Amino acid sequence: MELPPYVVLEKAVGETPLACMETWRKLSGVAADIPLTYAGRLDPMASGKLLVLVGEECKKKDRYLALDKTYEFSVLLGIGSDTHDVLGRLQTDPFLQSRTPFEAALGAARPRFTTPERVLDLETQLRGICQNLTGEVELPYPHFSSKTVQGKPLHMWTLEGRLTEIDIPTKKSTIYSLKLNGMETCARSDLAQVALEKINTIPEVTDTSKTLGNDFRREDVRKDWDNIKNNNLPTSDVGKLLLPDAYTIAHFTCSASSGTYMRTLAKLIGERLDPAVPSLAWSIHRTEIRGIG
Repeated sequence: MELPPYVVLEKAVGETPLACMETWRKLSGVAADIPLTYAGRLDPMASGKLLVLVGEECKKKDRYLALDKTYEFSVLLGIGSDTHDVLGRLQTDPFLQSRTPFEAALGAARPRFTTPERVLDLETQLRGICQNLTGEVELPYPHFSSKTVQGKPLHMWTLEGRLTEIDIPTKKSTIYSLKLNGMETCARSDLAQVALEKINTIPEVTDTSKTLGNDFRREDVRKDWDNIKNNNLPTSDVGKLLLPDAYTIAHFTCSASSGTYMRTLAKLIGERLDPAVPSLAWSIHRTEIRGIG
């Protein structure tokens, strides 16, 4: 059986790169002693093209890792998380110090961009942000990422509560193009339901070596999204606050150098709005790996 030097697979939301790769091995009848490796991982909540090297080609992984990539991704405005995607714990909005952390994280009582004038203003701002982010940028790695610091993945430092002991590494990236494709409004209850469905696509993690991650903390993450769905906010010193009935999702296409995190861009886009809002990557889909047919 003659094997190709590489294959390009379509990873699904909720699937790990390793599971995607090993499924292909099984379906293609590739022997267990033939090495496989993926060149450029995709987060569990991301989908799209996954480059898998086969056999001797694995030795050339560094060259493949350097390939530029293109993504279609969407940004949810008004809700942030510590992973910068739907799989994270909702967190305090640093721009709203007057609210409790839970209220601020959900973007409580901020029914933004509901009038035609505000929608137009938001579109104008987002297009300006796209223009300003195009070119060479230096972006911090997400706290929940596999980037190694002092021999330990950054997400482990985060889960252990030891981020104050290290400097968060940054990466110089080149964003060749960043384009706003459009916006949509999604009802809060529908939004939360879709988020829960995405979270549930990941098979349960029972590996004892990943105990600290506790199955992606999904029990708590589900509670956060359930609270959004049911408009269940704790009462604060200013009384009961209600969530907006709908949220805005902005859709983008980005071509960038290798290693550029769309999750980081999603967070940065919300921060650069005026006024700033929490934001997260609602969806990420890798559409192209440059130089690979």
